Amino acid sequence: MTEQLSRRDFLKLVGTGAASAAVLTGCGPASRYVTREPYTKMPEYTYNGQSTYYATTCRECAAGCGLVVRTMQGRAIKVEGNKYHPVNLGKTCARGQATLHSLYNPDRIQEPSSHVRGDRDFSTTDWDTATGIVAEALKNPAETAFLLGLAPDHLFDLVSDLCKAIGAPAPLRYGALSLFEARTTLGEASRIVFGKPDLLFFDLGNADVTFSFGANFLETWISPVAYTRGFAQMRRGTNRRGYLVQFEARMSQTAMKADEWAAILPGTEELVAAALGKLVAEQKFGSAPALFEAVDVAQAADAAGLPLETLERYATILAQAQNPLVIPGGAALGQSNGLEIAQVILSLNALLGNLGKPGGVYHSPASPLTNSYRRPASIKEISALIEKLNSGKIKTLIVHGVNPVFELPTSLGFEAALAKVPTVISLASFPDETAILADYVFPDHTGLESWGYQQVSAGTGQTLLSGAQPVVAPYYNTKSTTDVLLAAAAVAGGKAAAALPFKDEIEFIQGKLAGLVGAEGGFFNAADMPSFWAEFQQFGGWWKNDPSLGTPSAASALEKKLTPAAAQPEGDGEFHLLVFPSPILAEAGANKPWLQETPDPTTTVMWNSWLEMNPVTAEELGLTDDDVVRVSSAFGEVEVSVYKVPAIRPEVVAIPFGQGHTAYGRYAENRGANPGKLLGAQINAAGDLAFAGVKVKIEKTGKKRPLSRLEGRTRLEAAENKG
Repeated sequence: MTEQLSRRDFLKLVGTGAASAAVLTGCGPASRYVTREPYTKMPEYTYNGQSTYYATTCRECAAGCGLVVRTMQGRAIKVEGNKYHPVNLGKTCARGQATLHSLYNPDRIQEPSSHVRGDRDFSTTDWDTATGIVAEALKNPAETAFLLGLAPDHLFDLVSDLCKAIGAPAPLRYGALSLFEARTTLGEASRIVFGKPDLLFFDLGNADVTFSFGANFLETWISPVAYTRGFAQMRRGTNRRGYLVQFEARMSQTAMKADEWAAILPGTEELVAAALGKLVAEQKFGSAPALFEAVDVAQAADAAGLPLETLERYATILAQAQNPLVIPGGAALGQSNGLEIAQVILSLNALLGNLGKPGGVYHSPASPLTNSYRRPASIKEISALIEKLNSGKIKTLIVHGVNPVFELPTSLGFEAALAKVPTVISLASFPDETAILADYVFPDHTGLESWGYQQVSAGTGQTLLSGAQPVVAPYYNTKSTTDVLLAAAAVAGGKAAAALPFKDEIEFIQGKLAGLVGAEGGFFNAADMPSFWAEFQQFGGWWKNDPSLGTPSAASALEKKLTPAAAQPEGDGEFHLLVFPSPILAEAGANKPWLQETPDPTTTVMWNSWLEMNPVTAEELGLTDDDVVRVSSAFGEVEVSVYKVPAIRPEVVAIPFGQGHTAYGRYAENRGANPGKLLGAQINAAGDLAFAGVKVKIEKTGKKRPLSRLEGRTRLEAAENKG
């Protein structure tokens, strides 16, 4: 904020009516000049006992759900969904509710700092010094790299523009959640089958039969709040209650809610999908197209561990559906043949004739700012960055919105490569593992203190740009990363200054939004930027009233010959390892006590990690609940407590991802295990990690560590004794 006005002066400046609306909704062209003070200073434009509400966008994942935050006397006190927002229509997940714990976290980095790498003690610096350090990096663009998270999009746009202008490598985006969602693989499969890279829109709400291959859309997949709404709509149905079959080795929350759980062996998804294609084609058309012709249905059923008659029954259900839908998801695509699995499943939708039809598959609406789908970086691209770090070609690495030391598989060697970079700058709000290993930490505002926008690429059929605004004044001496880069570019001069001629973050955002002023089809119309900006902040974004979905074309997809095969797992262990993102913590929620205290919906475990194991397997190994075992792969090992659960195949064990931090604040540190230590570096044909294709060994340690869980401890034992 470049100027400070009292509310009284502000009213004189722009008029009583408009000013009141601007202040109370956090919008309006002059709102940036009003200093919103914290509770302790009692700003004069707030009143005792009276709430003020701000529309913004959730930053806990990249789905872009709209929020309305209730504030009172300068403090944010409650988060709810924005009922007008097309993605979530007033709903939120647990992570959205807990975003207040980012704002009030006692372990936040409160001011720009420097420190010796690995040291927990920080030395305070000032923002002018911080700006100068970033400016020096911009003067050497070929030796500077940016690694960003999946949100916010306005920062990615700014860094992309900057890097292109000064000749720096294009910024990479990554997040562990996007890895487990297999976004890169799905986007590449869409390009191959439909000719356009895209996350695709699966019209779950209008389907009457849905087969999901590892798409855990009721927990963490792509846009879980939106797909949960779609699932509820499917269940209500128009003519009959929708039917869901979930294909996966472990019973997730989505499988629990399904009508049938098909517990197939990991890596056989391509065989099963191709077999379904052949059976459906023979039932509907009398013969199978070239794509499915070579599959041996009986062999596929045997390899997957499904009775042949069950597979044939599934094919009949699919063939007789009026609006069938087949979804390829994260766990299925996280195999060595993940791209082929996705291609077969998308082609199966083409066979079913649901492309561009209700209950079928669509291209997602184009962003109002760009027509291209901006996927996260593949592991192949991340590995290339790590090679550059190791080679010494990168002198400065700038990290924002992601914690790669924790989120990347240890086998990639990111931490060792980081030690070879002369200058590492973290823009984190919390002392995470990457910030601890950085030279400088220049903290960004948290999501509820920030301006911005998110280009929604899934979850709704409407073209949508989700808007963010501060709901409170920044609590500490933090600074918007966008403003830091704008100031650094001005100091660096030359091409950097020319590329970013904006005085502050708001002017940059408004420059990006200028093309929407006066645009037709939006749910509000504005003739000028001040009016547009006011409504953009008041409603939490801009979107079109009508759907803008595209119809995929797969004219030749079924004519390509394919010899389906099972995936090739990595390692020589006895058990298939399934690493899945915690539905509560995901990749970055471990520092929020509300989330730590929320029971896992499947196991009810809190504050820890666990190894899910079938009771039959546990009995064979002489294990029981809470026994600590050593899980080892060819790449690393972790120790974790056993949780016996019948809802997993005997050949498979599973560990949630989200715990195991060595930093990240008091609520996260030294809690549970990070299964990323067990993952290898095998990639599929899309360049993405085969995270679901690792085999592990299990050894008893003789130790016991009771898990904190909500359920009673006699559930299985009592059932076994009764039997």
